[in-house]
Amino acid sequence: MNLRALVSVTGKPGLFKLIGQNKGGFILESLDEKKVKNIVNLSTTKMATLEDITIYGEEEEIRLLDVFQTIKDKGLSTPDVKADGNSLRDFFREVAPGHDESRVYSSDIKKIISWYNTIKELPLFEEEAPAPIQ
Repeated sequence: MNLRALVSVTGKPGLFKLIGQNKGGFILESLDEKKVKNIVNLSTTKMATLEDITIYGEEEEIRLLDVFQTIKDKGLSTPDVKADGNSLRDFFREVAPGHDESRVYSSDIKKIISWYNTIKELPLFEEEAPAPIQ
């Protein structure tokens, strides 16, 4: 799974693909069907790559990519994001065992499911991740 260029931007719904950089900041393209391009300035906006996002765990943090890989490997269908909290939590216990249930909220689970449903159709989802830069 090569999700290196995909980012989440604080305050903006959905996911974005990092496509370039200019003097004003980073150029992002939305992953929805509109493909809207935005420029975000890092001095005023926070963004995180999906590779860097972790989920609170009881013993150690769980990488978001590991959760996505588990869903993919198990061939699980994701619940509807409008499902009740118990259904969402049951699903998340299966794909992210050991997550800290007191600090991972239903809204977090909904966001992760929504992101997974967005990226699972992308060619990047099937690509091998490039080796880490050392």
